[in-house]
Amino acid sequence: MGAGAISLAAFTGPPAQTPRAKPAVKISQPIVAKDVRMPAALLKASDEFKQALIEEEGVRYTVYRDVAGYPTVGVGHLVRPADNLRVGDRISEQRVLEFLDADLETAEEGVRILVGDLPLYQHEFDALLDLVYNVGLGNVSERESPRLNAAIAAGDYEGIASELDYRHAGGKVARGLEFRSERRAKIFMDATYEDPREASGEASNT
Repeated sequence: MGAGAISLAAFTGPPAQTPRAKPAVKISQPIVAKDVRMPAALLKASDEFKQALIEEEGVRYTVYRDVAGYPTVGVGHLVRPADNLRVGDRISEQRVLEFLDADLETAEEGVRILVGDLPLYQHEFDALLDLVYNVGLGNVSERESPRLNAAIAAGDYEGIASELDYRHAGGKVARGLEFRSERRAKIFMDATYEDPREASGEASNT
């Protein structure tokens, strides 16, 4: 995959301010028929999703605390002890891209674990990928998200779409997550990747 071809220059600093240019993604991927549902094992993040993800997360080179208070850097990368980073530390663009590649691979595998044998369109996979990337696999487990898992087990795609709404961070509703949930649902149902903030005139804020 290689995220190195993604231009991050327009997304430095706090989560994107207006106007937001779209990153130039020049990543070669296997050709996937977008009008055919396929096993999740054959799917990876699409270029459109990567653009949307960078818009949602922004790109930060300095470690900060996210809305839930967790140390974060890069494209929404949650800092782990093995990263040997503290709030205020600065990282290179190369390390941002390395974190992004690794986090995407982890989230892709998380979607495969979540959906099992359920076939997905590319855009349905992307929406679930955004969910897992954003909230973590643990928060979409059968224990934490029983209705989502029941819809997946039943092959109820509309039911899945209705369970993509995650708006809370640190016990509070976050406006940015409301927009992100709306965008995620539109990706899943309509293959529409546009930012709903553009229609409302509000800037991205995760």
